[in-house]
Amino acid sequence: MGDAFIRHIELLGYEKRFFPSQHYVYMFLVKWNDLSEKVVYRRFTEIYEFHKALKEMFPIESGDINIENRIIPHLPAPKWFDGQRSTENRQGTLAEYCYALVNLPHKISRCLHVVNFFKVRHDDMNPVTDSQIKKPEVFLLTKDSKKSPTDITGPIVLQTYRAIADYEKSSTSEMALKTGDMVDVVEKSENGWWFCQLKNKRGWVPAAYLEPMDGPDESEEQEPNYAGEAYVVQKSYTAVEEDELTLKEGDTIEVIHKLLDGWWVIRKDETTGYYPSMYLQKAGEVNTSVKSELRNRGAPPRRSTIRNVKSIHKQGRKQISQETYRRNSKKYTQNQRKMRGNSQNKANVIIEKNEPEDNKPKAQPAVPPRPSKDLILNRCTESTWRKIL
Repeated sequence: MGDAFIRHIELLGYEKRFFPSQHYVYMFLVKWNDLSEKVVYRRFTEIYEFHKALKEMFPIESGDINIENRIIPHLPAPKWFDGQRSTENRQGTLAEYCYALVNLPHKISRCLHVVNFFKVRHDDMNPVTDSQIKKPEVFLLTKDSKKSPTDITGPIVLQTYRAIADYEKSSTSEMALKTGDMVDVVEKSENGWWFCQLKNKRGWVPAAYLEPMDGPDESEEQEPNYAGEAYVVQKSYTAVEEDELTLKEGDTIEVIHKLLDGWWVIRKDETTGYYPSMYLQKAGEVNTSVKSELRNRGAPPRRSTIRNVKSIHKQGRKQISQETYRRNSKKYTQNQRKMRGNSQNKANVIIEKNEPEDNKPKAQPAVPPRPSKDLILNRCTESTWRKIL
């Protein structure tokens, strides 16, 4: 395997930490060439020192010899005192800097200086904390914040969930769970993998292994949409459970219920069933890296397959059966056909009503009576009455 390099760096936001003293760290999601994704934390002073060293390594590309040759992006120096406002306002610039950095020529973007700076450190996975001091406050960057720095959220009160069973991680980016563990959810991905933190540990966890504290049901779960949204299958999957569907890459389906555990209810013709959402892509969207990336990732486990579940709630989670999905889906499609049929019939009736008027014979102009012989002799010229009489 070749040397490691970074495919993409995304700024997620920043944390306000209180140990050993109050300070701010930026959160980056670093995507590597082996398709792994790691979250790292860096202070801005570290980032600026990294930037200065990079410029010294590449004086031509940094514009030190000729400013016209500069391709390394600019980065403003840290202020004498970096408070929360400057930390927020700097995020748009920092996000653009990371994007430009990864897209520099390979001799720069893939050099050891860049690779080593964004590698996971021990304190990224196990940050130094003090149980007597309050937990860090998380401020997430919204999707449009590159355009407007005022769109930054925060502080975020992270939702706390409880693990309903033991979970053994299968990769270094995941986090193991024990029944009863209380985790804070940093990010809820629609593919069913949630990024969580547990004390000084962080990692991806299947949403199916977590339950909300205030009740068995998830308040953010959407209602079924039987009109359906068109999606295209990006990776084939063979059904394991009876209520799942087997589909091939390239198949077009309709999503009728998006569930938070990453297993969506889809409709293929008149059949419904569960399918991993991470193997689907919305029709019309273009993503060239999806196919290769999906071949190296697995779908999260379903809640129905988890053994030894121990919930703190007396009532079970509400669940719609596939029979109900099929019945409601069929009823919806029949109603749509009926409505289309009624609209067509109304149009035909209007045409039929108009037809009798259209078919009526148009009134012909009246033919005047032939003039008498005396009238012709008296009023016409000699040449005219000679031709007529």
